[in-house]
Amino acid sequence: MSKIDNPFVMYGYAGPEYFCDRKDETQALIESLLNGGNVTLMSPRRMGKTGLILNAFHQLKEQYPEVACFYVDIFATRSFSDFVSVLSKAVIGQLDTPLQRAEGYLARFFQSGQITMSVDPITGLPQWGLSFQPTEAQVTLDKIFAYIAQSGRTCFIAIDEFQQIAKYEEKNIEALLRTYVQSVPNVRFIFSGSKQHLMFEMFTSPKHPFYRSTECQNLGTLAESVYYDFAQAKLEVKHIQLSAELFHEIYQRFDGVTWFIQVILNRLYRLEEGTKVDGTILQSCIEKIIRSQEDNYRNQYKLLTQNQAKLLCAIAREQCVKEPLSGQFIHQSNLKSSSSVQRAFQYLLEEEFVYSTDAGYIIYDRFMALWLKTI
Repeated sequence: MSKIDNPFVMYGYAGPEYFCDRKDETQALIESLLNGGNVTLMSPRRMGKTGLILNAFHQLKEQYPEVACFYVDIFATRSFSDFVSVLSKAVIGQLDTPLQRAEGYLARFFQSGQITMSVDPITGLPQWGLSFQPTEAQVTLDKIFAYIAQSGRTCFIAIDEFQQIAKYEEKNIEALLRTYVQSVPNVRFIFSGSKQHLMFEMFTSPKHPFYRSTECQNLGTLAESVYYDFAQAKLEVKHIQLSAELFHEIYQRFDGVTWFIQVILNRLYRLEEGTKVDGTILQSCIEKIIRSQEDNYRNQYKLLTQNQAKLLCAIAREQCVKEPLSGQFIHQSNLKSSSSVQRAFQYLLEEEFVYSTDAGYIIYDRFMALWLKTI
C-alpha cells in the first residue's frame, strides 16, 4: 500500500504498517474462517472491529491470492432491499474471470436491465450493482448467492453492524439469511456488530435462527504498553517526544478506546518536528479536536428534547453514573419525574449517546462529553 502522511489512521485500513498489534485476534479470526467456521465479532463502536477485519482480509489475500474478501457495512440500511443493494455493490463483478468479462457473462447471468454501474465515491473506481424493485429483493438475493456459488472461489464476507437487520420492517430476515449461510458452501461469514446486547441476543438465544451457528469473538482494548510502543515508534519519525506517563494519562482518560486515542495521536503527529509533548500541549490538541466537532455536537444536541438534553449534560458532569434512574441522581441533577427521566434515558441508550460500562453509564463519545461540560 502507498505511504500516507500521518501514520495514525482514523478511518478505514491503510495496511499492516499502520495497524497496531491485534496479532492474536487477527490469527484467531483467520483460523476460524480457514477451518470452515463463521464468526460473530462483537465490541463497542470505535474499538477497531473494521480495522481487524480488513487486516485479516489483507493477510488472507496475501497467503491465498485466489480467495475473495468482501466487507459490507449495513449501518445506513433501513430495509431488506437496502441490504440486498449494498451487498450487490460489494460483490457483483468481482468474481468474473477475464474471459467471462469479455463474453458479457454478467449481463447473461443477471437480466441485462438489472445491471447498474456507478463510481465508488471513495476509490473513484467503477462499481457494479443491481437495480430491482423492493418486492424482488429476495429473488435478487438468490441470484447474488447463485453468482457467488457458481464462481467456485472461496469467499469471505464480513457484514458490519449486522444488528441493523433487527430494525427492518420485513419479518424473518434472520431466518432467511441463515438459509444462505447454510446453503452456499464456498462462503464464510463474519457478522460484526457494536450493539452488543442485540448481537448477543441474535447469536446466543435459542429463540433466534443464528443460535450457536458461529464462533463468538469479543474485541477488547489494546494493551497499553503495546499501543505506547506503536505510538512512540511512529512519533519518533518526527522526533516528537511523548512520555509513557503522558500516554498513560491519555489511555486512562479515554478508557483505552482505540479511535479516541488514535485521533489524539493523529493531532500530536501534526506538531512541529522535535516537539516534546507536555500536559499543556496535550490539552491544546484535545481542545482543537473538540472545536473541530463542535458544529456536529451542537446539531446533535439541538435534536434532543429538553429532558434528554438535561439528562445527557448531567451524566457528562458526573462522568460516570452508576444508577441514572435513582431518586438521588434525579434530585441532585434537578431533573423531572422518574418516568420522564426513564424515557429520556432509554432514548439516549438506544441511540448510543450513553454507553454501559462495568463502572456505570458514560457518554459514549468522550470528546462530546468534554464539550457538554462547557455548555
